[in-house]
Amino acid sequence: MFGIGGGEFLTLLILAVILIGPDRLPHVATDAAKLVKRLREIANAATAELRENLGPGFEDLEVADLHPKKLIRKTLGNSLDGISSEINSGFSLDKTEKKKAQIDPDIL
Repeated sequence: MFGIGGGEFLTLLILAVILIGPDRLPHVATDAAKLVKRLREIANAATAELRENLGPGFEDLEVADLHPKKLIRKTLGNSLDGISSEINSGFSLDKTEKKKAQIDPDIL
């Protein structure tokens, strides 16, 4: 859960009891749960509105798909795989072939 281990969670819980107090802790926890629920509703509404505005072809849109690379890959499909392999093949050198750096004498 958020990259927090058991010991860290217990430490945060003890710290919350000390700072907030045991009498107010249930009210604060309830308010925090309401806030998380409201934020989740806002995010779901924004995602639904985005799907509606993007039009057909984006019905299965996920929030994680909004990363530019993922969106382009999803839109263009597998054609990017062929292009990237062509580009990468142009840059690969044979392991036995070693090139030495040369300094242009005109620059000096």
